[in-house]
Amino acid sequence: MHNLDTLNRFAIPGQLAFRAHPTGLIFAEIDNAAGQASLCLQGAHLTNFRPKAQPEPVVWVSEAARYLPGKSIRGGVPVCWPWFGAHPRESQFPAHGFARTVPWAVIDSGATNGVTHLTLQLQPSEATRAQWPHDTPVILRVQVSDVLEMALITHNASDQALPLSEALHTYFQVGDIAEVELHGLDGCAYLDKTEDFAHKRQAGALRFGGETDRVYVDTTAECVIVDARLQRRLRIAKQGSASTVVWTPWEQKAAAMGDYTAQGWRNMLCVESANAADNALSLAPGATQTLRVRYSAEAL
Repeated sequence: MHNLDTLNRFAIPGQLAFRAHPTGLIFAEIDNAAGQASLCLQGAHLTNFRPKAQPEPVVWVSEAARYLPGKSIRGGVPVCWPWFGAHPRESQFPAHGFARTVPWAVIDSGATNGVTHLTLQLQPSEATRAQWPHDTPVILRVQVSDVLEMALITHNASDQALPLSEALHTYFQVGDIAEVELHGLDGCAYLDKTEDFAHKRQAGALRFGGETDRVYVDTTAECVIVDARLQRRLRIAKQGSASTVVWTPWEQKAAAMGDYTAQGWRNMLCVESANAADNALSLAPGATQTLRVRYSAEAL
């Protein structure tokens, strides 16, 4: 378990502090001249990012989110690792892997030129080794200023090639899902999970009028959320990712999940930088895989 006294050696006066939630979860709180962010050490799960110049957060978290040991948090940036979606063989293993619900340890922190950074490493256990018996150290690096940068880094320290699928499953704050457009995927092939993984191709910008769950494959493009209600663009740039997943549950599915407020689904859109489906990886012995994202906001 995390200990606040131990964590305080990573604190940075005026920029980085650690606090305990009433449920026992520990959060890192970053607050510098340019931006604010919060990150739960369970799952290395970022739960807030707001540039100081923006009145609204860039990252969305449900008002009905549950902050409980061993449970995922609805919203923020869940780390999906070492598989995305259902496990390919073991149906009893958790969807999207175990990384988002297990402890991560802080291993480094610092501040340079107005940027606050924090590095965490996943802590394997008997339970995780039962699902993933491979030597693959994985870390998450987070940098906060007026932009948010994250890097998920997996090293294969074993002597065999390993399958790997992954995602930073980011929930973005929007004014109203029915009024946003998502640009950057025109012409891309995708799998439509709402129609039994039917193969389709995107034409133009995405607009939303119902449940959407798509895996866009073979794309490294930057995506842009154009938000008429909040009068801003959110830019989603990535490296080391060949898939983009786009998801909104809409009213009926959100109501069935139990950790959304009645209208909360209207204020979120997931645009996930991933290596999934056709773009799942085979990580060679000794190789390192890095998935990087950069999130920024600008006025329309």
